This record gives sequence, C-alpha cells and structure tokens, in this order.
Amino acid sequence: MWSASALWVILAAKPSPVDPSTARPAGGGRVFQSLALFITGEPYMKKIAVVLAMMSLSACSTFTPPRYSISADTNVALKSIGIGNINVGPFTGPSTFDRACRGAGPIAPPDNMSFEAYIQKALADELKVAGLFDDKTPKITLTGSLETLSFSSSRGLTGGQWDIGLRLKSSNGKSLFVTEHYEFESGFIADTACKQTAEAYFPAVQNVIGKAIRNPDFKALLAQSE
Repeated sequence: MWSASALWVILAAKPSPVDPSTARPAGGGRVFQSLALFITGEPYMKKIAVVLAMMSLSACSTFTPPRYSISADTNVALKSIGIGNINVGPFTGPSTFDRACRGAGPIAPPDNMSFEAYIQKALADELKVAGLFDDKTPKITLTGSLETLSFSSSRGLTGGQWDIGLRLKSSNGKSLFVTEHYEFESGFIADTACKQTAEAYFPAVQNVIGKAIRNPDFKALLAQSE
C-alpha cells in the first residue's frame, strides 16, 4: 500500500524531458508517448528508488508495547489477601493469534518475550512488589493460559481494541477465568495506529491481571491442598 508521503514524492516529481521521437513506439499514439515522457528521466527514477527504499524500511517496522509496570490498585488488593509463598510458572499462548498490524509490521512484546510471557512476568512482578512471591520454597504455584488473544487497530475506523481471555491455574487444582475488552483511540495512519495498538497492550494486561486478583475466587487458588 502506498503511504501518503510516498505518493506526495511521486506526484511532486518532475521528469526530465526526452526526445519524443525516441519515446514514441512504432504504431503508438499520444497515450504511449505521454507515458514514456512521464516514466523516463534519471532524476525521476532516482526519486522512485528513494520512495521504494523508504517503503521497504517502513514494511519492516516492529511495534513494541512498553515494559510492564505495577498497578497501585492491584498492589493494594494483593496485600489485603495476606497469603504469601506464591510462585508463578509457565504460561501458554493461544491456539491462533495474528500479530500483523495493517501491513505496517508486527506487534511484538519487549525483550523478545512472547505475549503470554509478558502476562506471566506481569503477574510475577505484581506478587514481588506486594511481598508475596517466592520461587525458592513456594506453597502454591500459579500457571496460566491465554485462551483468547486478539486486537484490532481499526475499530470504528480510528479506534482500537484488545481482547484477552486468561485462565489462571493453581497447583492445588483450582482455576479461574477472566476476560478483558480494552478499547482505545488508534488513529487513521497505519504507523500511528499500530504504535497506539502496541502501547495499549500494557494497560489491557494491567486490567486483566487486576480482574483476576480482585475476583472473589482468586483466594481459592492460593489455598494449600490438604
């Protein structure tokens, strides 16, 4: 897809004049002659090469969410639980997920993490800051699976959304399922919209982690098996 800047360069370009007698093919008419005059000329071709190079670079863009940071509300909720020695094990990803955004490039979490590892680390970080994390002598280990994960950068043309379905599983055999539908403003231009979409993954994850921890059934995940 041509970008607005690429089209502007092409339309603003002025081809060098050439000899019509050499540009006009045998048996051709004015249409062929005009086309030949338009696409020939060294300065014009150099501009085309620059445009194609810029488009190639743009197609390789990767849009990255920010690193996770703690939610104050979730921190308060965790401290009120009063149960510690919790470890966080591996999370699994969804069966299908398309990370491509409008043909401008993929969305990829920071530090070469997967989307599920981003959520796993988010939960572990929340527990660490609340003083409840213990990976040495844990009494309970929480694992998780992303059962659904999808995004749109063009909801209502200039809006976007993330949809996350997260199942937390406890080593005591119990589980909890929560969902998050997070809407945000993306934009009309692809690069801007994809950047906004990537950045929106962070608050969407904050929300789904917060929903899980504030769920009345979360405390049951932390109960030790008898």
